[in-house]
Amino acid sequence: MTRKSKVTLSAQQKLEYAKLMVEEGYTNKQIEEISGAGKSAVSRWKQQYLSELDGKSPENVQALTPEQQRIQSLEKQLQRALRDNEILKKPPLSSFATIKT
Repeated sequence: MTRKSKVTLSAQQKLEYAKLMVEEGYTNKQIEEISGAGKSAVSRWKQQYLSELDGKSPENVQALTPEQQRIQSLEKQLQRALRDNEILKKPPLSSFATIKT
C-alpha cells in the first residue's frame, strides 16, 4: 500500500468539501477522490463542520465557517488586549523610571 502525498487545502476549500458531504449527500469516499485528501482528513473536515454548525469553536485549528473564523479572530484580539493591559498595569522598572540630572 502506498502513502498518498500530502494535500494542502485552504479553509475555504475544506468548507466547500464539508458542505458537499453534509448538504449535498456526497460520501467521504467521493470527497477523497475529488480532493485527493486522505480518509482521516475528510472525516475530520466533516466532523469539524458539523460541530461548528452547532456553535462549537474548534481549538488549535482554523475554523471552517465564516462565523467561527470571526469568533476566533475576536478571541485573539481580546487575548492581545488583555495581555497589553497586564503589561501596562505593571510599574515601570526603576532603572528606566528615574531620570538622572
